[in-house]
Amino acid sequence: MTEETRKGASGRLQIWLVGLLFVVPLVVAVWLYYDGSLQPAGRSNHGALLEPIVKLRDVMPDSPAAELWQDHWLLVYEHDGECRAQCRDALYTLRQSRLMLGNDMRRLIRVFLHGELAPDRVFLDEFVAEHHSGLRVIEDENFARLLRSARPEQLPAGGFFLVDPLGNLVMYFSPELDPRDMVEDIQHLLDLSRIG
Repeated sequence: MTEETRKGASGRLQIWLVGLLFVVPLVVAVWLYYDGSLQPAGRSNHGALLEPIVKLRDVMPDSPAAELWQDHWLLVYEHDGECRAQCRDALYTLRQSRLMLGNDMRRLIRVFLHGELAPDRVFLDEFVAEHHSGLRVIEDENFARLLRSARPEQLPAGGFFLVDPLGNLVMYFSPELDPRDMVEDIQHLLDLSRIG
């Protein structure tokens, strides 16, 4: 083999190696993508988006909650009757979820909504005042009924509703949902929102 033939073979080998440097990673990436290993995990909400969106401002402009949603997001817990262990746990989750928002917690108001069967006075005067400062307690049977009908049928009752500053009923969070997941959804919406 002559020197020139050897140089030609070496040059072709180098070209093949350079070509493989570009082709092999591409082939591996395509294989991993179609195998499912590298497919992006799409953004998903933990709470249920309520569709169609209910415009509370149009449906119930005279609700006591109307003045609250003017400049704030509302996280609403609806409950009728005595507030026992499950209800108190929900109020605790409501409070802690707001605190987990950090600097954005001022943008969110916690609302305890009850219908005609109000919790007893001791609960309202002592428990709420002592443990849930800033919680707004509202009686509005029409609003409570609307929330009950807006909850997705496949999800259990006793969760939390999110209302935006325009008065739109936006999301429902199941009572079993980890509060961190609920806060993640709320934080995402607050980050995207220029209002409230």
